[in-house]
Amino acid sequence: MSGLAVAAPEQTTTPRPVRRRGSYRWSARGFSLPAVLVVAVLLYLPFLWTTWISFTEYNGLGSPSWVGLDNYRAMFDDPNFLTSLRNTLIWVVGSITVPVGLGLLIATLSYGMRFGSWLRLPFLIPYAISGVAVGVVWRFVLQNGGGLSQALDALGLPGADSRWLSDAPLNTIVMIGAAAWQQSGVNALLFVIGLQSIPREPIEAARLDGASGWRMFRHMHWPMLRPLTTVVVGLSLVASLKTFDIVWVMTKGGPGRNAETLAVTMYEETFVNSAYGAGSAVAVFLSVVTFLAAITYLRRQLSAERTV
Repeated sequence: MSGLAVAAPEQTTTPRPVRRRGSYRWSARGFSLPAVLVVAVLLYLPFLWTTWISFTEYNGLGSPSWVGLDNYRAMFDDPNFLTSLRNTLIWVVGSITVPVGLGLLIATLSYGMRFGSWLRLPFLIPYAISGVAVGVVWRFVLQNGGGLSQALDALGLPGADSRWLSDAPLNTIVMIGAAAWQQSGVNALLFVIGLQSIPREPIEAARLDGASGWRMFRHMHWPMLRPLTTVVVGLSLVASLKTFDIVWVMTKGGPGRNAETLAVTMYEETFVNSAYGAGSAVAVFLSVVTFLAAITYLRRQLSAERTV
């Protein structure tokens, strides 16, 4: 028996079922279907309805009556709309330069410092406050006879009699400053994250070559922060085009509607004047402008990065 070879039992393997690519595609579509339905119900359908209302005359009661392009013609002939368009452009320029510039400055100066995170904390706290709360605080500071005017008067400095929230375009400029107070901290945080992601090897090589200060920032930090800067500027661009809460809380677009933005004009026409057709026309115009501005900006930035 010991000399006999015992044959090992044969192992039978069952072949695994082969799934076709089509089944994976249908599974992926099934998982993405709820998200598609949510986007369609909450975004696309309301936009299509708003577009339809923009071609009608509607006061919120009864049924809309078709007027074609009359709302759009009246919109471009309205001096209040042109004023809000001008103010929105001022918001775009101010929101891109001031909060982004201050955030980059704070991040660059505090990065690498001892207790740098504690130095950035006071700038980051306002971002946790809602836009309505920011508007309430700065309205108290900037109103006629408010905190700023009283402080300037007590110190004997000029500007105590300035009407910060009444005279245009001064009211728009000071509101951009209030928004910058809220947004600079989070921009600084994003830029610090970008600085931390920069490899150390090229920075150390630049220091051995004698680069420091402005030269280090210009030739090393700034080029490597370009992808993140694209994101920060893009977010600021979109946010500035739809500015509403701070303007409405601080001035309600006045006095005389001289501080309105496109978003405030849309709200004013729709819910104050009950002109749903005119308000929808402003909403469609604002949506199209925001979409085109974002797409154009991103395409230019991506094409510029490809050529570098």
